[in-house]
Amino acid sequence: MALVLRRSALFVAFVLLWALVATAIAHAAAHEVVVFDGYRPGTIVVKTHERRLYLVLDRDHALRFPVGVGRAGMQWTGRAHVEGKYVWPAWAAPPLIRRENPRLPKVIPGGAPNNPMGARALTLRGGEYAIHGTNRPSSIGHFVSHGCIRMYNRDIVQLFRMVPVGTPVIVER
Repeated sequence: MALVLRRSALFVAFVLLWALVATAIAHAAAHEVVVFDGYRPGTIVVKTHERRLYLVLDRDHALRFPVGVGRAGMQWTGRAHVEGKYVWPAWAAPPLIRRENPRLPKVIPGGAPNNPMGARALTLRGGEYAIHGTNRPSSIGHFVSHGCIRMYNRDIVQLFRMVPVGTPVIVER
């Protein structure tokens, strides 16, 4: 019995270690400069099917970041502009999310571990959507949100520094 418990504990430890290493490797290569054309420099392009965000650097290159995007039925496409920039933003659940989880507090303070906005937020479309950080890095690369674009906190901090209010944003499937 003790041998079985030790093997089980060893297996669990191995799986947890593997998950931590895989997450660290994925995060270490979170963004890169890639060949990318067809958009004006300074534009943010989100390709939801790729679960990638591109910041167009010049006619032929963009900085590419992995992102989490809207889940089925929650995605949007179109054009917007960065309307606001916020550091450690507080978050109030919109009515749809509040109906799904009525026990949410009215406002979750910025920096709180349960705040879904993470370290920074770039608001779009009257605050209906945002490109923001996340305190759930495992959600990056998946269809997880109610329409917002999630980034690793490190990546949203970098993007936040690089783009001004008014930056065009294009969201495509």
